[in-house]
Amino acid sequence: MALIVQKYGGTSVGSIERIEAVAEKVKRYREQGHRLVVVVSAMSGETDRLLGLARQISERPVPRELDVLLSTGEQVTIALLSMALEKRGVPARSYTGHQVHILTDNAHNKARIQEIDARKVREDLDAGRVVVVAGFQGVDEAGNITTLGRGGSDTTAVALAAALGADECQIFTDVDGVYTTDPRVVPEARRLDRITFEEMLEMASLGSKVLQIRAVEFAGKYNVPLRVLSSFEEGEGTLITYEDEDMENPLISGIAFNRDEAQITVLGVPDQPGIAAKLLGPVADANIEIDMIVQNVAPDGRTTDFTFTVNRGDYDKALEILKNVARELGAVEVSGDNRIVKISLVGVGMRSHAGIAATMFRALAEEGINIRMISTSEIKISVVVDEKYLELGVRALHEAFHLDQPAG
Repeated sequence: MALIVQKYGGTSVGSIERIEAVAEKVKRYREQGHRLVVVVSAMSGETDRLLGLARQISERPVPRELDVLLSTGEQVTIALLSMALEKRGVPARSYTGHQVHILTDNAHNKARIQEIDARKVREDLDAGRVVVVAGFQGVDEAGNITTLGRGGSDTTAVALAAALGADECQIFTDVDGVYTTDPRVVPEARRLDRITFEEMLEMASLGSKVLQIRAVEFAGKYNVPLRVLSSFEEGEGTLITYEDEDMENPLISGIAFNRDEAQITVLGVPDQPGIAAKLLGPVADANIEIDMIVQNVAPDGRTTDFTFTVNRGDYDKALEILKNVARELGAVEVSGDNRIVKISLVGVGMRSHAGIAATMFRALAEEGINIRMISTSEIKISVVVDEKYLELGVRALHEAFHLDQPAG
């Protein structure tokens, strides 16, 4: 008999019929003898609907009041699912984040969980109930409702699993696991039986939308076994766990990609101590995240060139800031391109195998794909290429590393 925390996303509870189906699934798990805590999101489209209502009132709603509004979406779902379970003879009790007492900081709209008082949840589990908890929300020390940001229900589920010492945290979604890459781009993409926390963190940060980064970080920090499963079909899904020394790690576990990239180049910047901070500091001050950076010092040693990437949505703002900064610093030119993408290989097997970068570069070259930037870490290699080569590049790499075939 295991203690399992399950999370069902907005698509999984998107209608009364789907909520009834989730209740059936939860009932089956309980009949197998498991103790269950179920975390749910708002019904699909509900958070956007509530945001739309807020923006009809104000272009910039007061963050505190916006959290009060947005938290109601999950409250609807927990009540409906609890009703559906009770109808099936399954004792259930619903809780908002406030009632569980999921304590967060006071950063409205993007709060972080600080601690969870799980006493009420344990009492209900001991009494034989299924506990249904609203995801995405908590409460600060002053008693204000807070929300955790987009995808925050994943984080709620993992945090509860950590607080309760659960045997597994199961994330039910509209896909049946983590794939070697997006099956819509590569139909031969293969579902992974397991992947490490490190690899999943890289995949999530590089564009894979299966899990929220904060949830994976939380799971890794507290060693909560995490499993991604489909709400709509049976299967084992993908287990995300620590690296197993007895397991033969594949060279590459997956290929992630991000379409939302833009590149900016600043030429002829005076090469002097602190110049990078002077150039990029104003960009960071504008809350624009800089990703890959390449610096090249000119042959004369007097000037240097910077090329870096930002999110495509921040491109115009970053370009404007840098043109002003470049004038002040006496740089020669600022240019940019918002028609680029990033493709990344991820795999813990890179630690012990040479030649992966060479294979990657060769596969792209054979397709006539020019690499504009390169970035590496211990278990990742990322390249920036022209947007038009995204799908061709991902397919070529998937084939070059034989990702359609099981490791072994």
